[in-house]
Amino acid sequence: MYELHIANKNYSSWSLRPWLLLSELGIPFEERLVSFAPGTGSSWSAFRAFSPNGKVPCLRDGDTVVWDSLAITEYLAERHPGVWPADPKARAWARCAVAEMHSGFSALRTYCALSCGLRIRLPDDLPVALRSDIARIEELWSEGLARYGGPFLTGNAFGAVDAFFAPVAFRIQTYGLTLGDAATAYAQRLRELPPMRRWYADALQESWRDAEHEEEVKRFGTVLADLRVPAG
Repeated sequence: MYELHIANKNYSSWSLRPWLLLSELGIPFEERLVSFAPGTGSSWSAFRAFSPNGKVPCLRDGDTVVWDSLAITEYLAERHPGVWPADPKARAWARCAVAEMHSGFSALRTYCALSCGLRIRLPDDLPVALRSDIARIEELWSEGLARYGGPFLTGNAFGAVDAFFAPVAFRIQTYGLTLGDAATAYAQRLRELPPMRRWYADALQESWRDAEHEEEVKRFGTVLADLRVPAG
């Protein structure tokens, strides 16, 4: 059985992507959660015990080790149906959107770090780069939903492209980001998936706190509510 190594569910957007893909497609795996270590770069040595690059996520399949969320996705696609659309045109679009998410949206990552359990108000005057990222998210989602008919980005089946944008659905909830009706409804559909609900519930039960993550979200917005269990 696969072993998927991840970090804290409240913070780790990259861990969410393959975890959700495996869960929603019904591919059996064992979860191995290792908390981030405090201090910049301090997780590297702990994560190196299971991941060659000292980062999460990392998939282990017997003596095969696959690191990086996109590499994990392609490894799974070679072994399980449903990761990518069967239609070549839809598959090409999905791969482009996943690659863009994997390498881009740096402003969204900077100003809206993942923190599932918080509710944060951003300033009314958002940075231009962040507004551009939000607009591009809406454009991509609207294009996929319109072109392939929904309810997911390439049609009626959940796949890798939806998994890669799942952390954005949590960011929309955390930061109150405003998108159009179709994109807002899609984000809500993602959050209502049973595995997404489990991830969110687990995130709220995490009493562990990482000071750097906590300070990062406070740097760019005002915390309105903390729905997590008290810090332990």
